[in-house]
Amino acid sequence: MKRLTVLVLALAFSSTMFGQFHFGPQICYSASNISMNTDDIKNNLKSSFTFGVFVRMGDKVYLQPEVNWMTKGSVFKYPEVNLGGVNLSPFEQNVKLNTINIPLSLGWKIIDLKLVNIRVFGGINTDIVVNKEINNSEDVSGVDEDLFRPIQDSDIKDMVWNYHVGVGVDVLMFALDVKYVGAFGEPIVGDLTYNDESHTVGSKSSMFLVTLGWKIF
Repeated sequence: MKRLTVLVLALAFSSTMFGQFHFGPQICYSASNISMNTDDIKNNLKSSFTFGVFVRMGDKVYLQPEVNWMTKGSVFKYPEVNLGGVNLSPFEQNVKLNTINIPLSLGWKIIDLKLVNIRVFGGINTDIVVNKEINNSEDVSGVDEDLFRPIQDSDIKDMVWNYHVGVGVDVLMFALDVKYVGAFGEPIVGDLTYNDESHTVGSKSSMFLVTLGWKIF
């Protein structure tokens, strides 16, 4: 309760300091890509629709914190995997991560008309992973990890910091934002084994995000 009171007071102070104050829900379309730092393992994009809420404080220059429920990940395709006569090729892993995404943006209205404005913005955000789901194309639960070890839950970080940049358009009470999100860190890092070799692999993450918000006040 004390934390909620502090948050409400902080928002009230910020709205007074920055002038205008808006709040509302938003829906998001995301196209995410997590790729490994090896040419052996290929990957595909994963797209999804998500939702969240945003707060905007300020006028010409503004701050915008958000909280979004998001899904991200990739489908990883391994090279030929031979386990002493048992061929698992093609072997794929569908990695799906449910995350709470918390961005903080600093923006500037470069065109400010009565009914329409155009904005540019940038900032940082964090992804907090609340659920990890890995679906393998073949059952490898009984395979010795010295022979074959693909991505596991323990290889996926629980939190990753990101940066983002984007442009936005406001029309009446609606706000449309398009942003690019890149990761400071590596969401997946692990020692994978395939074809009689152990590989210490990392990853990089990127995402395009389109959000449509409704300023209810």
